[in-house]
Amino acid sequence: MNKSILASLALSFVIQATAADLKLGIIGLDTSHVVAFTKVLNDPAQKQHVPGARVVAAFKGGSSDIPTSFERIDKFTETLKTDYGVKIYGSIEEMCRHVDAVLLESVDGRPHLSQAAPVIAAGKPLFIDKPIAGSLRDAMQIFAMAKEKGVPVFSSSSLRWAKTTQAVRNGAIGRVHFAKTGSPASLEEHHPDLFWYGVHGCESLFTVMGTGCLKARRETTPDGMIRVTGFWSGNRFGVFEERKGYGGGASGEKGTADVGSYDGYAPLVAEIVRFFQTGKPPVDPAETLEIFAFMEAADESKRRGGDWVSLSEITAKARAGGANH
Repeated sequence: MNKSILASLALSFVIQATAADLKLGIIGLDTSHVVAFTKVLNDPAQKQHVPGARVVAAFKGGSSDIPTSFERIDKFTETLKTDYGVKIYGSIEEMCRHVDAVLLESVDGRPHLSQAAPVIAAGKPLFIDKPIAGSLRDAMQIFAMAKEKGVPVFSSSSLRWAKTTQAVRNGAIGRVHFAKTGSPASLEEHHPDLFWYGVHGCESLFTVMGTGCLKARRETTPDGMIRVTGFWSGNRFGVFEERKGYGGGASGEKGTADVGSYDGYAPLVAEIVRFFQTGKPPVDPAETLEIFAFMEAADESKRRGGDWVSLSEITAKARAGGANH
């Protein structure tokens, strides 16, 4: 077989493989995640390349009252267009007609409900980056809408997929009795305090503790950092504490282990692609909603001077349509 035939066969294989890739759309080009995720997906030369899907389309989005949105959106948009050939569409509805699945990446959680609605209406599997919404109430509505339409949806921080955290999640130290995780927790005035960045450490905490948190209380550490303690069923405790980096530890029936590290974006992106391929969310909506109830309970505890606040109270109020913040 001559070289030209071999070359033709190789080209045909690449075209077929590329055609088999899922076509992804992105909503919200105002976060560094859009460039990082697209790079991991679209560039096979990347060391952490995740195959099986490519970003081909996007809706720009953006929030005029959040500087980290409007000051960065044009730069990220240009990068996706110039470096990766991503086509920008004028509406979410139009974009959805050209993709198989969608990543909702808007840095602002407040528009997530309205941005998720047309994706769910179009029947496209949807990943929603942190925070899933700007309130627990909106998060509940997103999942309810998705359930009604039979559309798979999930949301997660990248920290959930760190190797040590997943090892404990999967039973490395048996049932966890106590865990403490930490992450930066910068604030944004339009979101409940921990929604903006503290969600990372809170996600790590729930990854190892699981659901079953009954109540939470918020304090301030001697050096002025946020500390939130949760009480779980089975007389178990978990603590989120604001810190400069990521990390923590857990103790269980079989010993102790480090948890809460950050292992980059690739593990999360791999889970997203697997989710899009299978339609099976890797995180139960109930766990995501409990994380956000925990964070809203922390805000309510702050308003009450550090008292314990039950998550059932916060959830009931959100379900009834009331604001917890």
